[in-house]
Amino acid sequence: MESIGVIAEYNPFHNGHLYHLKKIKEKYKDSPIILIMTGNFTERGDVAIIDKWKRTEIALKYGADLVIELPFPFATQSADYFSVGAITLLENLKVKRLVFGSESNDLDTLKLIAKVQNNNPDFDKLVKIYSKFGKNYPTAISLTIKDLTNKEITTPNDLLGVSYLKTILKYNYKIIPETIKRTNDYHAEELAHEISSATSLRKALKEKKDISSQVPNDTTKYLTDLHFIDDYFNLLKYKIITEKDLSIYNTVDEGIDKLLKKEIIAATSYDDLINRIKSKRYTYNKLQRMLLHILCNFTKEEKENFTKITYIRILGFNTKGQKYLNSIKKDLTLPLISKITKEKDPMLTFELETTKIYALNLETNKQEELVKREYQQIIKGD
Repeated sequence: MESIGVIAEYNPFHNGHLYHLKKIKEKYKDSPIILIMTGNFTERGDVAIIDKWKRTEIALKYGADLVIELPFPFATQSADYFSVGAITLLENLKVKRLVFGSESNDLDTLKLIAKVQNNNPDFDKLVKIYSKFGKNYPTAISLTIKDLTNKEITTPNDLLGVSYLKTILKYNYKIIPETIKRTNDYHAEELAHEISSATSLRKALKEKKDISSQVPNDTTKYLTDLHFIDDYFNLLKYKIITEKDLSIYNTVDEGIDKLLKKEIIAATSYDDLINRIKSKRYTYNKLQRMLLHILCNFTKEEKENFTKITYIRILGFNTKGQKYLNSIKKDLTLPLISKITKEKDPMLTFELETTKIYALNLETNKQEELVKREYQQIIKGD
């Protein structure tokens, strides 16, 4: 049975995501769609606006057949780490094709860039040179790509797509990549008529605006108990003030720890703190990931301990997804996990701890309910 892989955050699920899934179903009508989805925290260092269980229900309702969780240590790091985790899960699940959104929709160019990044010895040298001249890491990469290939990519989905391709090439995975043309501006902050960016939708929800025109019909009923990163600012502030050595945390580079200590008292919000410490060297997303790692106790030591995917965590499936799982079970090399038990994988234990932190902005009874979900059965769709 040929399966199709999708990697997403659905933060929140919107009409663009629905378009993506519909296009896959049009082309691969009978193929199960295997979704690798981030948990309660995201790649850009943010909190998921609604929890992973609600997002799983939505995904199953609108086209996914099997939903697998991308663990925190991969879900909240830069594109290359994110891609290694997600693509490795798809490979272990025997997925035949990866279909991802792309602004350029030019797979040949993306493959060329991925090969250069993986194999050209001058690539890392040039990135370091540009970094020494004050360019931040993403800009240094873009300039290096242009130097070596005479091609230019700056849009987020293309950049992430290159990371997917690099992982496939590096590990000699059998997954066949394929693109779908992305139809909206990923970074746009204002709502469009039908297909809006997730960024604009989160902003609109924070401002209590109506987004019913930009999301599928049933999505709005799930948009309750919303989470915003500022909800956790006081907890982060306490941690930064009381932690003696901030440099133990992942992505906290030398020097930035002292600046954090200096600016935290006067800072009034996540955005305010980031703007106080932002520089050419540190992009907004890099700083937000760094703050998230401090908030969730993700240390450099833990990063080194969590370099490999060690389990497959099922969040939900429908009948087609269950049938697909049954067809590949005997060939799996990683354990399938549907709920946390007493014998826990260390990375799964860490995932549980981050869920407890994520739940802190809820009322006490809802905090307990969310944490208990980690020990309960998976979601079963229609």
